[in-house]
Amino acid sequence: MGFTRDDVQALARLARLGLTADEQDLLARQLAAIVEYARQVGSVDTRHADRPEAVAGAPLRDDTVQPSLETNAVIGAAPDGDARTALIKVPRVLG
Repeated sequence: MGFTRDDVQALARLARLGLTADEQDLLARQLAAIVEYARQVGSVDTRHADRPEAVAGAPLRDDTVQPSLETNAVIGAAPDGDARTALIKVPRVLG
């Protein structure tokens, strides 16, 4: 599957990326290579492959219920915790 510059521009718009024409061309080639690689991986016959846990050699542990941290202790240890609302204020990451 090939990617056109229009495809990349549409993706860039959705991701709010400003790309130059050269970057669009590069990204189109890279996306096509990724999709082709995924197609190759998907075509591998795995019907007779060992289960992942058998390959790793280590048995998986059982899930067990364990007590979680006390809310007040977590809020109290947070740099900007609010005990009244039990919320922790964190810096904004996205615009």
